[in-house]
Amino acid sequence: MVHADASAFADGLSKHEVYAQVLEQARALFDGQRNWFADEYQVCNFANTASLLWHAYHSLPAPSSSVNWSGFYFLNPSNPQQLLLGPFHGQVACQTIAFGRGVCGAAAKTMQTQLVPDVEKFPGHIACDGASKSEVVVPIIKEGKVVAIIDIDCAEENGFDEEDQKALEELAALLAESCDF
Repeated sequence: MVHADASAFADGLSKHEVYAQVLEQARALFDGQRNWFADEYQVCNFANTASLLWHAYHSLPAPSSSVNWSGFYFLNPSNPQQLLLGPFHGQVACQTIAFGRGVCGAAAKTMQTQLVPDVEKFPGHIACDGASKSEVVVPIIKEGKVVAIIDIDCAEENGFDEEDQKALEELAALLAESCDF
């Protein structure tokens, strides 16, 4: 399959079917791609995954089609209590986030997924894009430590549910096993 076709999603697919395609395409794209460069980040796999997610959400009806940011933050190798911006789609974003700060920092600190139906009600929420109304952040854990996070924002409240959480946690596990950190 041509790589560009990996991010093509047929009309009328369910969220479950779209996530299954994301995982299938990610596995295919990651095959043999463990290369490291650019200050130790696994850029290829994460850039392709950010694109897969962006196109997946925009192939679905609302609220999924209202996703306005999808991407990654990585553990800062120089400061193990800080995340650094990685590949993404959406508006420009915060370049660094401290563990414990905002939704991303909370996921990194607790090593637990943060499913936030209304970001305005989340203590310390960081508004990189004022249009964001809900968010899901999934830590990517390898050898017992957070190495990166998946961050997805939606311009609608209640943009994510347990199905999103489960699929993104599966994707996080796939990234952890497919990438060298």
